[in-house]
Amino acid sequence: MNQSAVLIICLIILTLSGTQGMPLSRSTRCACITRSDQPVNPRSLEKLEVIPRSPSCPHVEIIVTMKKSKKQKCLNPESKTTKNLLKALSKERSKRSPQTQRKA
Repeated sequence: MNQSAVLIICLIILTLSGTQGMPLSRSTRCACITRSDQPVNPRSLEKLEVIPRSPSCPHVEIIVTMKKSKKQKCLNPESKTTKNLLKALSKERSKRSPQTQRKA
C-alpha cells in the first residue's frame, strides 16, 4: 500500500471512533405533533398511554386509541378535560381491582 492509502484508512478509523456514542440528531423526537383539548368518552377508549418526559422529548404525552376506529389521538396533559378523563379512569380502575383487607 502506498503512504496516502494508509493515511486515508487511519483518518477513517479515527473519524469513526470519535463519533461513537454521539446522537445522530439533536432534534426532539416526540410522538405527538399536535394535542387535542376535546373531551373523550372513557367508554370509547381501547388503550391509553402516558409517556413521561425523556431526553428525546421534553413533553409528557398522552396517547389514546379509540375502540371502533382504531385511530390514535394525542391529548393535552395540561387541559382540564384530560385531567378529568385520567381521574375518571383512575376511579373506575380502583373500583375494579380487588381491595385487600387486613384481618385484625
